[in-house]
Amino acid sequence: MDGALAGIRVLDLSRVLAGPYAAQNLADMGADVLKIEAPWGDDTRTWGPPFATDFEGNEVAAYFLSCNRGKTILRMNVKEENSKLLKLISQADVIIENFRPGTFDRLVPELPKDKILCSISGYGATGPRSSEPGYDLSLQARSGVMSITGEEGRPPVKVGVAWIDVMTGLQATTAVMAALYHRERTGNGQRIDISLWDCAIAALVNQAQNRIATGRDPKPMASGHPNLVPYRAFEASDGWFVLAVGSDHQWHRASVALDIEENANWKYNAGRVEDRSNLESRLAAIFIQRTRSHWEEKLSGLPIAPVNTIGQALGDHQSAARGAIWKINGVDTLANPLRGMSLTPARPRSDTTTSFQLE
Repeated sequence: MDGALAGIRVLDLSRVLAGPYAAQNLADMGADVLKIEAPWGDDTRTWGPPFATDFEGNEVAAYFLSCNRGKTILRMNVKEENSKLLKLISQADVIIENFRPGTFDRLVPELPKDKILCSISGYGATGPRSSEPGYDLSLQARSGVMSITGEEGRPPVKVGVAWIDVMTGLQATTAVMAALYHRERTGNGQRIDISLWDCAIAALVNQAQNRIATGRDPKPMASGHPNLVPYRAFEASDGWFVLAVGSDHQWHRASVALDIEENANWKYNAGRVEDRSNLESRLAAIFIQRTRSHWEEKLSGLPIAPVNTIGQALGDHQSAARGAIWKINGVDTLANPLRGMSLTPARPRSDTTTSFQLE
């Protein structure tokens, strides 16, 4: 079965994570993706240890494997081989690049109107920071997300993965899909200007909206939630778990199961948020007495889960049942979550032959 994007050619001129991740999504959905790497290779090939064997039998950093499956790889110096670059662009439907803003236009002064160009950068093509470099960590700091991550009174903490890069890759995928649909209807391509900065600010969602509404900056709350209670991690006798109560009905079920006395202040979420300290202290005193599995059974049907290691999450029977790991040419890699599409699900490309004319 061909993927949903069978017949679409994507030229991936990007490196590191956001752009390669977007291109990998398109490859998983059937697109023919040709990745152009500098003669010395993508930066992430050396971002290790750990190192592993890639899809072609070469030793690379495990990081590289997370965002480059299903692609044909070609190494070339795009500045010195400009005519070859232009020939490849002429064959592509979609070009993804993350050069410094302005670099692509110097390499390709005229882009045919039917091409879709997705340009990914740290801060975007316009604005006073457009020329500044942007790695995920620096964007996590400047965007404010590090100010609300971690524990109050402790040093700043970043999200444990390159959160902004991944989100930007997902947003880029969405934009390219919309642009392909637009081209199908009109015959015209699109120039997409997407930045880590824009994606990071938009992804602050309720925390940024809270700031807009109140004029007060949110603070780090460890695993807590600024707008919901109880919604955080608690310690059981054998480790940590989370309870995520998202409605008054769920709270009623939890309070009955835990035999917590009626409290008018806690009946509705607004009251629980106002009396956060007392309610959470009451729950903490209860939960520390028994094991995590006991509380999972006791609160079955509510959003409750142990704080797993990544190994435990990958080994969970749900991961196995849902096919969370793909094997491509003998290499295990994380599966694309769009594999659940009913007609043309995302799937790994084990045959990475390309229809691009490389010479």
